[in-house]
Amino acid sequence: MEEIPKKMKALILKGVDQFEIGEVDTPEPDEGEVLARVEAVAICGTDPKIIKGAFKGLWPKSYPAIIGHEWAGVVVKVGKNAFGFKVGDRVAGEPHKGCGYCRNCMTGRYNICENYGNLESGHRHYGFTAPGAYAQYIACSIKTVHHIPDNISFEEATNVDTAATALHGVKRGRIIPGDDVAVFGPGAVGLLSFQFARAIGAGRVFVIGRRHRLELAEKMGAIGVDFEKDDPVDRIKKFTGGKGVDVAIDCAGTVQSVQQAVAMTKKGGRIVMNGFPPAPVELPITQIVLDEKDLLGVRADPNTCEEAISLIANGTIKIKPMISHVFPLDQFEKALKVFSERLEGAIKVIIKP
Repeated sequence: MEEIPKKMKALILKGVDQFEIGEVDTPEPDEGEVLARVEAVAICGTDPKIIKGAFKGLWPKSYPAIIGHEWAGVVVKVGKNAFGFKVGDRVAGEPHKGCGYCRNCMTGRYNICENYGNLESGHRHYGFTAPGAYAQYIACSIKTVHHIPDNISFEEATNVDTAATALHGVKRGRIIPGDDVAVFGPGAVGLLSFQFARAIGAGRVFVIGRRHRLELAEKMGAIGVDFEKDDPVDRIKKFTGGKGVDVAIDCAGTVQSVQQAVAMTKKGGRIVMNGFPPAPVELPITQIVLDEKDLLGVRADPNTCEEAISLIANGTIKIKPMISHVFPLDQFEKALKVFSERLEGAIKVIIKP
């Protein structure tokens, strides 16, 4: 059995835009939890914003804090009543654990738990309101860990959470075979949304983006629209005979991308919002009402990780093309810069604690 050290190396967020690599106590798994050795953790688009203090007081609630939530690793210790897991299991994590007893949790929507942030209620949001995975070990509820097969590497498995979030968005959009779908933003969530839309049977999937990320989307089979060269709404309307797409999925999270997603969606269409616009978005509500367009928010990945794992394992969803960089934890500052500034063709940047 692996000897678990009393202290572990972790990325410690000390304050707004202040972090260091240091030692902290290795956590112990509580009842219904496992302790996992983190083999790989991916930088999520939310992480740089948390570091910059964009959600100070919420994510994290206080300093010091350990963030990071897209992780994969190996179970090294099992808490009391942690059924279904044993030492040596290969696992991937998702960040949300609901309280388990509010109405949203009872209906399977634990991602929008009514007791969000209340640790006494049992709620956990790992890497946000509870300690995360930029560390050598993480203790978390068995409700948030999923077995992964041997043919999925730990680096690929860091994207289980990302893939499951994309799948949740695609399912929220109610895509049916033959639908025309537009995806804004060929980052990880956008590239995965494109793949899931195609897997579900979308007739055509357009991806709006630019540069190396759009090139990758096209290589993977998307119909690319370069917003630096063409107006995305005009381009999509030309592709669809003036009607627009059945479903638009915004993964770019800009004011303009949300507005364009609404504009390029046909009557009766669905707009799925997977990003965080930095400012309020003005929308043509009267036209949305008259055209019966549905605006659908997406938060995290309730009950979709197991589905995503199956489709990654059988090769339907491809993760490897998105992984551009791998860094040790000691080089987190460099990794963050590469990710945030999209240097060297960065898409998905992985950290190895």
